[in-house]
Amino acid sequence: MSQLPSLPEREADTHKNRCGHVLVIAGSTGMTGAGALACLAALRSGAGLVTWAIPKSLNMIAELLNIEVMTLPIPETEGGAPGVDAREYLVEASAEASAVVLGPGIPVAGETGELIRLLVPEIHAPLVLDAGGLTAVGANKAIYSKRRSPTVVTPHPGEFARLSGKSMQEIQADRTGFATRYAKDTGTVTVLKGAGTVVSDGEKSEINETGNPGMATAGAGDVLTGMIAALLAQGMPAFDAARLAVHLHGLAGDIAASDTGVHGVIASDIIAAIPEAFQIHAANKDE
Repeated sequence: MSQLPSLPEREADTHKNRCGHVLVIAGSTGMTGAGALACLAALRSGAGLVTWAIPKSLNMIAELLNIEVMTLPIPETEGGAPGVDAREYLVEASAEASAVVLGPGIPVAGETGELIRLLVPEIHAPLVLDAGGLTAVGANKAIYSKRRSPTVVTPHPGEFARLSGKSMQEIQADRTGFATRYAKDTGTVTVLKGAGTVVSDGEKSEINETGNPGMATAGAGDVLTGMIAALLAQGMPAFDAARLAVHLHGLAGDIAASDTGVHGVIASDIIAAIPEAFQIHAANKDE
C-alpha cells in the first residue's frame, strides 16, 4: 500500500464519548460469535463505546461474552434472528452512533432480509455492511444510492461473485478491476477480501501486503469489520479507515501466526494481537 494514514489522535483530556460509539447489529441463534468478535475488535481498535444490538432471546449470551459491551435487545423472528419489528429500535440507536456494523451472523431469509433492506437507507451514520447485510442488499444499487453517509462493503470472493454475477475465477483474475468498478457503481468503499485484499473507492485502489494463510479461519472477517467501524467512528474518512484497518488486521494476523503457526490461528488470536499491531504502526509512523 501507499503511505498509510496515522492512527486517530487522542488528546490528554479525552473521554470515551469523544472516541466514537459503534453500533453492531449482528448475531442470531447459532451465530452469536460473529457479533461478539466484531464488538471486541471495535473496542480493541479504539472505539470508546460499543453497543451490540442482539435478538432479545440471545441477550444474556451477549452480556456474558463481552462484559465491556453494552447490549440492545431487539425483537426477533421465531428462528432467533433480528425481526422487522426491530426497525424502529435500530434506527433510533443508529442516530446515536458514530458508525454502524450491519450483517455479521445474520441470516437473510424472510423478514430479516426485509429489515436489512429497509435499514440501509435509514442509517445515517457511516456504515460497514458485511455478510448477511451484503447478501440481503445484493446487487440493488438503488438501495446504495439512498445512502447519505459513507458505506464500506467487505465481501469475500464468494460473496462478491453473488453480488456481481461473475464467477470466482473471473473475479480472482482481475480483483482490482472488479473492486474498483463495483465501488464506483455503488458509491461505496469496497474491500474485496482474500490474499492481497483490495480496497477501492472507485477512483483510488490499493492492495494490502500484510496477512497470511492462517487468517483463513472462521470469524476473521468479523474482526476486520469491527476494526473498520472503530476507525470510522473515530472520524477517519472511509477509504483511509478501510485501508488502515485492512493493513492492521493483516499485521495482527501475522503477529498471531508468529505465536501459533499458520494452522493454529483463530479469530480471537487476531483480536489479541490488535494492540501490538497498532503499536508497531504508530512506531513506524514516528520514525
